[in-house]
Amino acid sequence: MSHVMNTYGRLPVAFSHGEGAYLFDTEGKRYLDALAGIAVSTLGHNHPDLVKALADQAGRVLHTSNLYRIPAQEALADRLAELSQMDEVFFSNSGCEANEAAIKLARYYGHKRGITQPAIVVMEQAFHGRTLATLSATGNRKVQAGFEPLVPGFIRVPFDDIAAVEQVAKANSDVVAVMLEPIQGEGGIRVAHTEYLKALRALCDAHQWLLIVDEVQCGVGRTGKWFGHQWSGIKPDVMTLAKGLGSGVPIGACLTAGRATGVFGPGNHGSTFGGNPLACTAGLTTIDVMLRDGLLDNAAARGVQLRDGMAAALDGVAGVVEIRGDGLMVGIELDRPCAELVGQALEAGLLINVTAERVIRLLPPLTFTDADVTALIDALTPLVRKFLSA
Repeated sequence: MSHVMNTYGRLPVAFSHGEGAYLFDTEGKRYLDALAGIAVSTLGHNHPDLVKALADQAGRVLHTSNLYRIPAQEALADRLAELSQMDEVFFSNSGCEANEAAIKLARYYGHKRGITQPAIVVMEQAFHGRTLATLSATGNRKVQAGFEPLVPGFIRVPFDDIAAVEQVAKANSDVVAVMLEPIQGEGGIRVAHTEYLKALRALCDAHQWLLIVDEVQCGVGRTGKWFGHQWSGIKPDVMTLAKGLGSGVPIGACLTAGRATGVFGPGNHGSTFGGNPLACTAGLTTIDVMLRDGLLDNAAARGVQLRDGMAAALDGVAGVVEIRGDGLMVGIELDRPCAELVGQALEAGLLINVTAERVIRLLPPLTFTDADVTALIDALTPLVRKFLSA
């Protein structure tokens, strides 16, 4: 009997090593990885540049704490600021910690403006994490159930509905921020329209609210741009990152710009491990390889190939509702719950995920090749066809 706490419904497989877009289990079977550790393994598996950089850093120093300057942290903050045109970066260890920082910052911003009960507008079907505050901001009763009382201070509205946010603006003077994912990952790969994001930006400016974009899953090149909101040409006040930033090494980041810059000072927030030398080396190496190898363009091109290829392969198949996404963040929505496809794909040597009960979620490494996409389509199509015809 395992002494690991039973908090996950794990699949019956353990992996021993990986190479590029493939993982190998302890029995030697090979699997095409179309999930990348849930949008984490940006550079695929066993990337030589990342392996060397981490080994070299581990041979120098792993941790010193934020009581001291950390050169790699400063370099990564500079790089992220350059790519995003944001001003400040706070480093954490995960996406939910980055979102906790954003929530705290929004509340602190409100209190500085004299708002004693600051409220944040959040979205239905959103997912921001599993800490108590991020769980409360999340729009999924299934993951909230049993953890009441939830943290107050959140006002929930439908996703991609500007009229709903405008109604909140008229009815509530305590709002200090709007928080959303440009693409809802756990919510079923639901993409916010450009017009909606532009209207949110304008509304936040009109009311001096902070616009917080949670890019934990859709950021760091996954959509074909560095950050998902950039497709709409807007700039947030706060942006959170994690997952793909370290290509497998835990790291999160909360970035600020405009009216959110300078809100936090010493003692307002912190992290023992956040932004340590190893994690920041992983982040710097990830960005360097992405720039050198053109992985943003690759994500965009392979994403089009994947969506178009799946659409052609499933054309006319009853039960396929929609194929959507940006870059290598793709959802295939079916007309019925399809969680059983995950196990069937595993047997076929393919790693996928199902979210929002009916959406096949594909998040392959950004190093995915033309041949990898073809292999994914060839492996997944017959499984979907058979499932829908049963």
